[in-house]
Amino acid sequence: MEIRVFRHDDFEEVITLWERCDLLRPWNDPEMDIERKLNHDPDLFLVAEVAGEVVGSIMGGYDGHRGAAYYLGVHPDYRGRGIANALISRLEKKLIARGCPKINLMVRGDNDAVISMYEKLEYEMQDSVLLLGKRLIEDQEY
Repeated sequence: MEIRVFRHDDFEEVITLWERCDLLRPWNDPEMDIERKLNHDPDLFLVAEVAGEVVGSIMGGYDGHRGAAYYLGVHPDYRGRGIANALISRLEKKLIARGCPKINLMVRGDNDAVISMYEKLEYEMQDSVLLLGKRLIEDQEY
């Protein structure tokens, strides 16, 4: 397995991966999400590749105060092999190298398997935090 920075020729393969991992929502256009990411810290957009196939992804960000992780997904046929852990670990190292003191991430409340995985990696629920959001630019429905 190789963890590397996303390349433009990974575009369709990553979107297909996200579909397989049920990461897409109608209000988030994955093509626009990728294009936006490629304009801001593209080296924090990582993929895991096995035998020439993209089998995992994570999209990271750092605003100078906190790091963030989005679009962590591993192809269902490759789960349980440490790929998610490797992606998270690589992103954490890249963020630490930038001086990032903390990483935040969002997990859907009913995704018990993913919550359990993050807890094993020493992520903790932040009980006192409520996530609020406001869409500033409407994407076309995907």
